[in-house]
Amino acid sequence: MSQLFGFAGSDDFHSGGTVYTNPKDPSLFLPLGHHVDLYYPSCKRSRVSVPFIFDGGMFEPKKQTSLEVLPDECLFEVFRRLEGQERSSCACVSKRWLSLLSSIRREELSHVKVSEKVISESVEETEGEGYLSRILEGKKATDVRIAAVAVGTATRGGLGKLSIRGCNSSRKVTDVGLKAVSRCCPSLRVLSLWNLSSVTDEGLSEIAEGCHQLEKLDLCQCPGITDKGLQALARNCPNLTDLTIESCRNIGNQGLQSVGQSCANIKSISIKNCPAVTDHGIAGLVSSASYSLTKVKLQALNISDVSLAVIGHYGKSVTDLSLSSLPNVSERGFWVMGNGHGLQKLKSLTVTSCRGATDAGLESVGKGCPNLKQLSVNKCAFLSDNGLVAFLKTSAALESVQLEECYRITQFGFFGSLLNCGTKLKAFSLVNCMSIRDLTAGTPVPPSQCDSLRSVFIRNCPGFGDGSLAFLSKLCPQLQNLEFTGLQGATDSGLLQVLEGCKSGLVKVNLSGCINLSDTVVMEMAKHHGWTLETLNLEGCSRISDASLVAIAKGCLLLSDLNVSRCSITDAGVASLAASSGLLGLQVFSVSGCSMITDKSFSSLVELGQTLLGLNFQHCSGISSSTSELLIERLWRCSVLY
Repeated sequence: MSQLFGFAGSDDFHSGGTVYTNPKDPSLFLPLGHHVDLYYPSCKRSRVSVPFIFDGGMFEPKKQTSLEVLPDECLFEVFRRLEGQERSSCACVSKRWLSLLSSIRREELSHVKVSEKVISESVEETEGEGYLSRILEGKKATDVRIAAVAVGTATRGGLGKLSIRGCNSSRKVTDVGLKAVSRCCPSLRVLSLWNLSSVTDEGLSEIAEGCHQLEKLDLCQCPGITDKGLQALARNCPNLTDLTIESCRNIGNQGLQSVGQSCANIKSISIKNCPAVTDHGIAGLVSSASYSLTKVKLQALNISDVSLAVIGHYGKSVTDLSLSSLPNVSERGFWVMGNGHGLQKLKSLTVTSCRGATDAGLESVGKGCPNLKQLSVNKCAFLSDNGLVAFLKTSAALESVQLEECYRITQFGFFGSLLNCGTKLKAFSLVNCMSIRDLTAGTPVPPSQCDSLRSVFIRNCPGFGDGSLAFLSKLCPQLQNLEFTGLQGATDSGLLQVLEGCKSGLVKVNLSGCINLSDTVVMEMAKHHGWTLETLNLEGCSRISDASLVAIAKGCLLLSDLNVSRCSITDAGVASLAASSGLLGLQVFSVSGCSMITDKSFSSLVELGQTLLGLNFQHCSGISSSTSELLIERLWRCSVLY
């Protein structure tokens, strides 16, 4: 049989040969996966495989002609006259065809039939031009795949958002891939390029030439892109509103100045870890876009007090300002920024790891920003109690304060801020402030109160104990959201005073890591605040037992999120919750690490699952794998972690 198939005599029936010299050459075919946006027509078996000509008693096949013998210029003319699905199908034939198809601009397509144009316009109107989104990551990010996506989506209105995140593989994304996007996707509005070492100014210039509707650009770790590429983008993309540049060592001042001068609609700018960016670039950008720029984020840059002075004078429209890791900015920079009186619309200020954020510097900012509503200060070692209290006194519109790892802030700065804040302060957060110490019991409370405060978050401040809790309960009677996490010095005594002092009814309570908390606090909470409580987190409170779940089942009918992970909960406690499932509207329930919950809780968990959207019973050694599988099967509408 093998000899029969291998026969190659002159009397053979043959098809005239393939159109390729080497049919097994991998470069002729596309190694595309099943996720590529291309159209594949259905395949049908031909009734007549080869036409034959009878000549002198011998059959000879008629040789077939192939489009492959045509030069690129001819193929280009053929491809641009094809309809959308036909072009997409042709892209699957070979890399050569895909390359030609991806080089055709949209305006070069020849719509032979009027009906085709009408249908195309109808499709774009229905799906929305430029609203398709694609993400290519890792090994999937190659020029071939990008070209395939560009050609495949062009028939459906084109890409509106493209994110390319490369890797260190041998097949890297180059300017060729961006060229295909620029030709096939003129409606592109959002482009994100991460870790693309082989992309240069040529590729970004191609995007600028073909994608004039670009609004958002995100460049991260693209060393081949310089000021030249950014200048080309600024000249050709006047609709640019958001620009993010991170770790691009060859982008500097000239590129930023061009954006400020040419992009009149620029609203948001974020620059991080770009060593070539100095005061000249920031000053040129901010001064040129003073009436459009609303968000500014500067991190790990070689800028000085000059940049902050320019922001303070020209930032007339800035509402959000973030300054992080600016080692060359001193107290004078913050002082001048506040006294520039240009940040009248500033609403949110974030300062992280800036040695210039001192008492005098922040007080000046507080005076110069009358509409400031949110303040976040992180890892600023020179801010003390006096500066914090002075800032709160001058910022009458302030609504939220967050302090993290500010080691000069003590309990006097915290409570002094609450006593001297305006009438609009609603939230105060202390995170990892190790200088906080507990107030002595019986500390006299001043007659004035902070009635506006609704939320207090104290996280990992071990010195905050019962005395501070008691003072807080009398100073802030309208609290609704509490988060006291990792307060190992807090006991039932202090927490009970907080529960008694809150007059408006608690809504969200997080007491995770309070190891000295017992069932008494939970039962009192259910009794006095069960009619308002919606979220309760008791993770790691090892003294919490089934008695708390019984109280919750009876008194907390509005509770939707309950976390009792690593507590002393048993099957009986879960059963008590299940018995009230008809009244409870519990949606998220977590018992992770509760070793005393066993397979006996199967029916109770199924009963609770009627309303649950999320269930977590990870690390529950008493629940067998077979029971876990049954629970997943029964609770098919619920997200289960096991």
